[in-house]
Amino acid sequence: MDSRDWGRFLLPYEQAVEELKVKFKTLRTEFKSREEYTPIEFVTGRIKRISSILEKAKRLNVPMDQLEAGIEDIAGIRIMCQFVQDIHRLSEMIRSRKDMAVIYEKDYITNNKESGYRSYHIIVEYPVQTSLGMKAVLAEIQIRTLAMNFWATIEHSLSYKFKEYLPTEIKARLQKAAEAAYQLDQEMASIRSEIIAAQQHFEDKSNLVSNVLNGIQDLYYYHRVREAAQFQLKFNELWETEDIWSLRELSQDLQEALMRAKKSGNH
Repeated sequence: MDSRDWGRFLLPYEQAVEELKVKFKTLRTEFKSREEYTPIEFVTGRIKRISSILEKAKRLNVPMDQLEAGIEDIAGIRIMCQFVQDIHRLSEMIRSRKDMAVIYEKDYITNNKESGYRSYHIIVEYPVQTSLGMKAVLAEIQIRTLAMNFWATIEHSLSYKFKEYLPTEIKARLQKAAEAAYQLDQEMASIRSEIIAAQQHFEDKSNLVSNVLNGIQDLYYYHRVREAAQFQLKFNELWETEDIWSLRELSQDLQEALMRAKKSGNH
């Protein structure tokens, strides 16, 4: 294939990556909008480099006319989670989706690679709409914790530098680091409920502050300048003392003031 052929060949995969990224980012936003804990920390995606496709095809003895079926990770999505439990929850959600079909799964968390690599891989068949009609492409979804991803990124860089022939000492130290990352994930999992509660508290406080400040701004819009200034002073007081309960009451009072302002229609 020349460069133009490769461009045409990779186009559906590029489309699949962009669409899948949007879908999983939107899923994260949906959780946030419902003020629920989200198992998705962030999402990335990539198309495998042509050189990597050729190297893998050679290693697996995949003919050039069978790349679509023989190389399953040309399109790749990576989803990062905070906790191992989130990976299992997310994999269940992917299995239940109707917009993609799970072909098979590889659990490198329960059965980690000899190198220490841990991740959860799901191969899906995803349909994209092209100018020639619907085309189903294979894509790999990798789900990892932040600790797993940190280790895997370092290991990948070292493997690239040493052309996958890592010196024995570095290999041993990487295995120790992988075990340390695993132990960190286990420790975080044991206090998951406390961490989530603390994060939710921070999120609630942040949303409450935004609601109050937006409400004060709306009062100015309705020309309730004196009332808005009084709410601002009260907010400044409560913010200094970090009195969340009183801040919540202030937010309720502010909403009632806004309802009165809207009814009066004075803007």
